[in-house]
Amino acid sequence: MSSFDDISSMFHTESEKLENLINNTTKPKLSIHEIIETYYQIMNVSSMTTMLKQQLDANKHKTLLDKIAETERIISEKFNSSIHPQIMEKLTKSIQQTTKNLQSGDSVQKSKEDTENEAKLYEELRKKMSTKEFVEQYDKGLSHD
Repeated sequence: MSSFDDISSMFHTESEKLENLINNTTKPKLSIHEIIETYYQIMNVSSMTTMLKQQLDANKHKTLLDKIAETERIISEKFNSSIHPQIMEKLTKSIQQTTKNLQSGDSVQKSKEDTENEAKLYEELRKKMSTKEFVEQYDKGLSHD
């Protein structure tokens, strides 16, 4: 198997993984892990497409270049235009809701269980805010393209 075959196979595998992740983003409640995994895969495949397009010959590698164009279209039209803004909105609302829940907590006598639950909420809020920051970095990259 030539290195071109290896590269082609790897690209097909990574783009299929990406399509599965993108399709998975339509479920109502995405975990922080799923969001981060999806964005990393988008960045990974985008980097691969950029590199491959520079190295492939339009005549000799038409099939792979067509697959690259299709993958770029999916990222642009399906993810960047539709799913990415939805994820941003859901993260923002979720952060607001968690913050509201924490602020409405009664500061009078708290049981150990209340304190532990509050600590879990703070940790959840931290993860959401960190993920939102990561997603915003991706968003900034989009506006520079």
